[in-house]
Amino acid sequence: MQIPTDAEIRALHREYAPTRDAFEVVFEHCQLVCSLASQFFAGLAVDTDLVRAGALLHDIGVYRLESSAYVRHGVLGYELLASLGFPVEICRFASCHTGVGITRDDVVRQALPIPVDDYLPRTPEEELVLYADKFHSKRTPPVFVSGDTYAAEVARFGPDKVSRFGVLRAQYGEPQLGPLSAATGYTVI
Repeated sequence: MQIPTDAEIRALHREYAPTRDAFEVVFEHCQLVCSLASQFFAGLAVDTDLVRAGALLHDIGVYRLESSAYVRHGVLGYELLASLGFPVEICRFASCHTGVGITRDDVVRQALPIPVDDYLPRTPEEELVLYADKFHSKRTPPVFVSGDTYAAEVARFGPDKVSRFGVLRAQYGEPQLGPLSAATGYTVI
């Protein structure tokens, strides 16, 4: 499998971003998720190049949202990457990073506007990108999110989601948000 370079990924973001502001917000978020994921590489048997590419591409579907529900960005990203000929191993980073994973039951129970399916990480690389993504938010202004804050936020989707996030926290630990916060000026909530 050929993994795209950082320059190729940046070019894709530039091509599909509807505005310069959208590019800056989404691409910076993807770069920060990549930095967060890399904090966990030590001791893990993961393809670090694949994690890098997955982190940098996971939110590319945000550019295709227009007025759609935000939960659709993962499916839209998968479709975009697949239409460009990327292998499924790359495309899946877009579709399986939302929350702590979306199950078929979640889609049905919450009447989510996405095809009924499981959108769960299947590989350690996908799981790592999903986890790292929880610690930065593109909200205005962007912020870093502590593990405790994310656990409180995900509680609105049910105790099973809090439990799943707890398993991920126990498995990976907490990222070092302070240096990234200092470098970007974004607060940690």
